[in-house]
Amino acid sequence: MNAAALLNKHRIADSFSRAAQTYDAAAELQRQIGHQLLASLAVAAPDCIPERVLDLGSGTGYFTPLLRQRFAASQLLSLDLAQGMLAYAREHRPDPNAAWLCGDAESLPLASDSLDLIFSSLAIQWCERPERLFAEIARVLRPGGRFVGATLGPDTLHELRDAWAQVDGDMHVNRFVGREHLLADLPATLRLRAFTTENRVLRYTQLRQLTSELKGIGAHNMNHGQPAGLTGKARVQAFKAAYERHRDPEGLLPATYQVYYLNVEKM
Repeated sequence: MNAAALLNKHRIADSFSRAAQTYDAAAELQRQIGHQLLASLAVAAPDCIPERVLDLGSGTGYFTPLLRQRFAASQLLSLDLAQGMLAYAREHRPDPNAAWLCGDAESLPLASDSLDLIFSSLAIQWCERPERLFAEIARVLRPGGRFVGATLGPDTLHELRDAWAQVDGDMHVNRFVGREHLLADLPATLRLRAFTTENRVLRYTQLRQLTSELKGIGAHNMNHGQPAGLTGKARVQAFKAAYERHRDPEGLLPATYQVYYLNVEKM
């Protein structure tokens, strides 16, 4: 079974809905990545004046006003799997010319050939089957339309995964699809214009800062096969001791995020 097939969509929607109130306070890294993706639009589609723009996996709506600022005359659609995130976005970032849709990226509630631009920052890693995702993107984009996205690679939080591997064989950390698998699922109608990778490393004085941050953004372990029930105290202590071995010369604990940036065009 590949990593993508391990994700539990219902738990993802529920977890992010419950995290709507705390997400923005804990999501500094997510904002940085999204801002970089937004800045890339000037390179990805410098002459693009899209009629309809989709923010795919819009979350708390943080990028709604920023997309509106850039595309003042466009119809803006914000879609997310989590109802709680959409409710938060409508309340805190209202836009009279935007529409909020609850839906799955792998089964978009949109007409074929209806979009000019899809912006998606740190959402598509939660899709079960990348081939379905890209088939839907190809379906809803008009010819010449663009998809620009940021997602996470399999080395994300490898320190966390390695520490738990010293304790047991259970799946404690979300697993994401690698570059080769991701690009292999692009249909012939989508042309890859650019693909870049970067590692962003956050550093903490204490491990609970990382775990609290992950809880605040709703990024719990979403995979099938995760350990059931409470984790015993001895196992938690062993996990913490294993993570301590990653402490760097400055005395900080690293947490690595492997970020992929994609720029795709509908042929």
